[in-house]
Amino acid sequence: MNLQQFRCVRETYRCNFNLTAAARSLETSQPAVSKSIIELEHELGVQIFQRHGKRLRGLTRHGEKVLRRIKRILLEVENLQKMREEFTQNETGSLIVACTHAQARYILPTVILAFRKKFPKVRVALAEGNPPDLATMVLHGKADLAIATESLHTTPGLAVLPVYEWGHVVVVRPDHPLAEVAKADKPLTLTQLAQYPLITYDHAFSARSEIDRVFEAHGLLLDVVLSAIDADIIKTYVRMGLGVGLIAGMAYQPEEDTDFVGLPVSHLFGRHTTNLALKSGSLVRDYVYEFIGMLADNLSRERVDAALAQKR
Repeated sequence: MNLQQFRCVRETYRCNFNLTAAARSLETSQPAVSKSIIELEHELGVQIFQRHGKRLRGLTRHGEKVLRRIKRILLEVENLQKMREEFTQNETGSLIVACTHAQARYILPTVILAFRKKFPKVRVALAEGNPPDLATMVLHGKADLAIATESLHTTPGLAVLPVYEWGHVVVVRPDHPLAEVAKADKPLTLTQLAQYPLITYDHAFSARSEIDRVFEAHGLLLDVVLSAIDADIIKTYVRMGLGVGLIAGMAYQPEEDTDFVGLPVSHLFGRHTTNLALKSGSLVRDYVYEFIGMLADNLSRERVDAALAQKR
């Protein structure tokens, strides 16, 4: 047995049993992946994958048990590699943060600036995507940690910790009728909001499902004329007069958004939690603990370790 055989099995599973995609991910050939899998099956004396002709259809009962152990072995190999880097290059390396555009734009700049001052030799990279993709990046070792509101806490294999709470804000131009509600210092009602077309997030982002649920529960029509993946796009179309913007609270910054009037609507759509996720059981380098502490000062090393040790 060898690690390459294990990687071929794991990557084939990750690629939905597509050998060509697995080979591309492993930067090798499809016949090489197929050969590695067959050789491992012969060594173990069991069939790992269900086959239909030359195609793989899924895992066998024995294959499910084999895959669980392969995942643990490869995780420990990755941990040993991180340990070597920790011993030999304590304050150098890389940090890949998987995040949504909102985190990259509004939350992370001050954190990354402080982190770079303390660890100037660590290369920082932001990998943006939708929340399900961010979770996959961490699970597959493509990112060190992920920050998002959705998907992370429902994804098996991730250690998830709360970072901060937030609520939605409605943004309108100063000449919009809803701006008068803000001037009157009265809370916006759902009935008032339902009178206007909305510009808000795509369903994968920023608690959009809760917005849909609240409108449906009150029997009101949710007229979304445009959905987008980040607040900057939403605000652009609000400026054009296309509709009323409904964005995450951190994306409304009065000192910058002087051409908008903002109306907090947490009383309508509740408070939401943005989480941080690491791969369960993974070894965390010292500077990653430091980054997490800068992101949320209540996330101590002990609290992170406790979350990593929990099985999900």
